[in-house]
Amino acid sequence: MSRIPLPYNPKIMDLFRNPKNLGKMEDATVIAVAGNPACGDMITFYLKIDDTTQTIEKAQFESYGCAANIATSSIVTEMIKGLTIEQAWNDITWQKVTQEIGGLPSVKFHCGVLAVGALKRALRQYFLQKNLPTPNWIPKELTSEEKQALEEEELAETLSKRQKPEAEK
Repeated sequence: MSRIPLPYNPKIMDLFRNPKNLGKMEDATVIAVAGNPACGDMITFYLKIDDTTQTIEKAQFESYGCAANIATSSIVTEMIKGLTIEQAWNDITWQKVTQEIGGLPSVKFHCGVLAVGALKRALRQYFLQKNLPTPNWIPKELTSEEKQALEEEELAETLSKRQKPEAEK
């Protein structure tokens, strides 16, 4: 079976080769991970949030994955800088992320979903870590992006268990 290269646009390739805001942030207010390296896509978001204004001052990421994973993570960090947590929660969707990078091949839509799922996980986690009440604009139930990120993690864990030799089970 041959592998045909995916038709990534120039913006995705540029963000893949020259990602914005790549790297660990030592003074992050909140850190969230989504994905699983066993399945090939993993993102860690680091957010520096001003506690008084609840504004995202700085955003960085680390990624293990394909060009689409790196590009969508990179563009999310650019899109959220300067937004309040509420604005980021309400305004950043996987569709907007996909549009911002000029589109994705349909088999890579999950990368945009995973990036937004990681972002929403970080924003939800902020309130838990700060021991603050969760605002009404964050639903009690996980969003579809958060669920997708969780499902990818669970699937990767199941697959990795199936691949272990019998002696390790």
